[in-house]
Amino acid sequence: MVAQSRRQIPFVVSCQGQEAAQVGAAFGLNRDKDYVAPYYRDYGFVFAWGMTIREMMLNNFAKAEDPNSGGRQMPGHFGYRKLRMLSHSSPVTTQNPHAVGIALAAKIKGDDIVSFVTFGEGSSNQGDFHEAANFAAVHKLPVIFMCENNHYAISVSLKKQVACAHISDRAIGYGMYGESFDGNDPLAAYAAVKKAADRAHRGEGPTLLEANGYRLMPHTSDDNDMTYRSKEEVDEAKKHDGVLTFAEYLRAIHVLTEDVEREMEERIRKEIDAATNDAEKAPFAEPDSVLHYVYEEKN
Repeated sequence: MVAQSRRQIPFVVSCQGQEAAQVGAAFGLNRDKDYVAPYYRDYGFVFAWGMTIREMMLNNFAKAEDPNSGGRQMPGHFGYRKLRMLSHSSPVTTQNPHAVGIALAAKIKGDDIVSFVTFGEGSSNQGDFHEAANFAAVHKLPVIFMCENNHYAISVSLKKQVACAHISDRAIGYGMYGESFDGNDPLAAYAAVKKAADRAHRGEGPTLLEANGYRLMPHTSDDNDMTYRSKEEVDEAKKHDGVLTFAEYLRAIHVLTEDVEREMEERIRKEIDAATNDAEKAPFAEPDSVLHYVYEEKN
């Protein structure tokens, strides 16, 4: 947020309130072979999947060393070939058919992998989601659709978006398995994703998961969320923030102590500061490279 206020980066998309589901989901997959298509709010997921803080800051500052796009994309637009992470585009929901394409290719080639895609509940109302879900179900493809239901599609509340009780209720219409879980519980996220991955490996087809959570911050740094929701509503949701509640759980079972927490926070703060300073000093892409990667470039 500090870098954005200084106009060093264009905007900030926060994942606060959704980290628990994102991190738990990452651990339910095979990080050595599965393919993932995270959406723009999935910072917790991409860190858990293997992206470093330095690589993230290079992306935010749009520097040449950015492994996502070489400085050609906006913040939150992930796409890291080494991590089998599909490129994300700004039009919401397009990652769904892309993830299904990966799953189709895997089935044709006989590769035992899972394709995992995330999106917000607003995206579940888009045509790309319907086409992807229907195709995946018809062909019993090894893909996991995880809807991160944070209750707001920018400014449109959930009750104005859908008539069903749960996004996962839509699964039956496609002929696939559906399940909702507490998005503030990383262990629930892990269990749901692991179960879906096991189903995919057994050839039982796709799964539609719904992580029920809440977006604690404005849509982006350019949004004033107090024009469509109240401070009281946000404050109530903060009491259930998965980062805080899971920390309480770890303290209760004597895994997280004051000393461990203090050391961890200091280490992370230093790593963030070092990565930010490094990214600030890193060079931008050369102007004559602007057309690189428009088409496939073989090594």
